[in-house]
Amino acid sequence: MTVPTKPPLRVLLVTENDPLYVRQFFDVFFDELPRDEIKLVGVTVSRAFHEPITRTAKRVLRFYGAVDFARLLPRYIWAKLTGQSIGALAVKRGFPLLPAASVNSAEYIAAVQALRPEMIVSVAAPEIFKSPLLKVATIGCLNIHSGRIPEYRGMMPTFWQMLEGQPHVTVTVHEMVEKLDSGGVVATFEFPLHDHDSLDRVISGTKQEGARLMIRVLRAIAKERAMPSTTPLDWSKARLFKFPQPEDVAKFRARGQRML
Repeated sequence: MTVPTKPPLRVLLVTENDPLYVRQFFDVFFDELPRDEIKLVGVTVSRAFHEPITRTAKRVLRFYGAVDFARLLPRYIWAKLTGQSIGALAVKRGFPLLPAASVNSAEYIAAVQALRPEMIVSVAAPEIFKSPLLKVATIGCLNIHSGRIPEYRGMMPTFWQMLEGQPHVTVTVHEMVEKLDSGGVVATFEFPLHDHDSLDRVISGTKQEGARLMIRVLRAIAKERAMPSTTPLDWSKARLFKFPQPEDVAKFRARGQRML
């Protein structure tokens, strides 16, 4: 007697248009995704920071400084010229794109409902998901965050962990709720840091290993058709970080760390 197999878990991905670092998550995720267990019903790629590219460029210049920005810019241009966007990667591998002016708009939510996702996964999504979107997925919504929560909630958690001298960066998969980085923890992975490390190496490594962590979590959900048990957050340790300022970067470099 043949035991019937479960249909693949229906997953919608929401991310930002970053051809340098976030794209490395999807280089691994798209290549290693077990399609017999997980079906991507849509991939939404929004603008980074949900702002015009000129404003993003100014933000990145202020963060990296003129020298490192000049070193980073050719990599960005090359990625653009060679079509290394996340959207292009998705199309190449046969995953459908679902555009969005805002993921919280009524039009987008209606389009998502039509896809009948069981899970919605945020990977550096530039908007906070509001209740109507969070309620669409029949099993739940997950976010991947490159820091322990609630200690490293907010922006650029990799940078802040390195600045504070942590021995490793903790990559966290957690359930999504309306409050930023506040859902129960589903799974974690520790990425070791070197004494004199570079933000570039660590972000690249955590994105790649984070993709494998997310696949493991989704495979477990596909098997059980339920959200895994979560670990509640210890709010006595909660902090919320903003985007680093030049003086933070100066302290980072003074510790012997490099941006690139």
